Amino acid sequence: MAATVITRFPPSPTGFLHIGGARTALFNWLFAKANGGNMVLRIEDTDRERSTQEAVDAIIDGMQWLGLDWQGEPVSQALRADRHIEIANQLLESGNAYRCYCSKEELAKMREKAKAEGRPMGYDGTWRDRDESEAPEGIDPVIRFKSAKDGETVVDDQVQGKVVFQNKDLDDLIILRSDGSPTYNLSVVVDDHDMGVTHILRGVDHLTNAARQSQIYKALGWDVPVMAHIPLIHGADGAKLSKRHGAMGVDAYRAMGYLPEAMRNYLARLGWSHGDDEIFSTEQAIEWFGFDAIGKSPARFDFAKLENLNGHYIRNMDIDDLFNEFIKALPYLPENESFLANLNDETKAHIRFALPHLRDRAKNLVELMKGAAFICSKHPLQMDAKALKILKDDARAILADLFKVLSEVKDWSANELEETVKAYAEEKQLKLGKVAQPMRAALTGTNVSPGIFDVLEVLGRKESLDRIEAQAKN
Repeated sequence: MAATVITRFPPSPTGFLHIGGARTALFNWLFAKANGGNMVLRIEDTDRERSTQEAVDAIIDGMQWLGLDWQGEPVSQALRADRHIEIANQLLESGNAYRCYCSKEELAKMREKAKAEGRPMGYDGTWRDRDESEAPEGIDPVIRFKSAKDGETVVDDQVQGKVVFQNKDLDDLIILRSDGSPTYNLSVVVDDHDMGVTHILRGVDHLTNAARQSQIYKALGWDVPVMAHIPLIHGADGAKLSKRHGAMGVDAYRAMGYLPEAMRNYLARLGWSHGDDEIFSTEQAIEWFGFDAIGKSPARFDFAKLENLNGHYIRNMDIDDLFNEFIKALPYLPENESFLANLNDETKAHIRFALPHLRDRAKNLVELMKGAAFICSKHPLQMDAKALKILKDDARAILADLFKVLSEVKDWSANELEETVKAYAEEKQLKLGKVAQPMRAALTGTNVSPGIFDVLEVLGRKESLDRIEAQAKN
């Protein structure tokens, strides 16, 4: 019986969950789900000076916002150091590792010599076969893995194909530092083995590590997991991804008003494809995902495409789902103080009612919040410059008339209100815009909004009349 597929996402908690890490997490999650397996989360916190609990919390929060779950509790790599040391000593006892007593000065000279001779600046094996009786005093040794020196190490990569490394180019890496702490390549191998990881999906920048780790697996007699090294993400201009391209934390995308569903869809298309499909559900991505459709070339992050995709999701989501996502996102959106201050059951109901009209104008939740700001505005309504320009004396006279006319409306619905206002405009021989614009300014404090009759219905009789009357008297 085939082993259950287990993938892993191993972020380092020295900062936020950046967009490349989020894409790697998504690919691991999709592959596990597609094959009836699970993803585990390992926090690679061995760099104790730079690792913080705040970063751990931010990573977990980002994963949860993206909707990516994992099996069991997150595993701290640092807490497994004793197990890593145990395996290092096992390698030492089996002759697959040795103590190296080179001083910092000797290592520096080694690098300088290699550089001068045009060779890779790796360790030259000085203590590889040397008797420890020759060890100098006052040097705490490191433990190095005794890598193969002849032949080749082959990584049968599911994305990159057969990748061959000449063993002479792979030096004896340190697996335990002089202070006794384990290093990355050893810890990763031990943890992946102990956690039952069957498939490793990570960035192509880890290919050399794949060769080194394969040798450690074989020295321990352990099965090497299936490996897939995915292309890196570049900016839209083809340059290495930077902050100007979008190399920010996942939390920044939430603050910019992107929906997690849209982010999953967009990130899935960065390096993976299903024919020409650009828009697809998470369920479809799980059904379709596989190594065969992951490309080798760097993916390009394009804000304009993400924005358009996010707008599609806003326009086409189930209204209740969109409302729930909007309410959840509000605490994270910029300039939300006045909006949140006036958010209550009544204004929430008005927002929910208005969403079908509001969402056509929004590509993200920040724009949606701005569009709904008139709902959560309280007296005295703040007028922007364009609204004030509309509200001149003749406009205020129209508002005074409309206050009287609308006060008589019995059925406060968009259709009834439209008929009433059109009848007033015809009676006064005014174009509808001449009447609607002062109303829009009075009701919303700006010159842009959903349909004005929808605005009247959303605000309700009392609030609408109060706002019109306030500007009529101004």
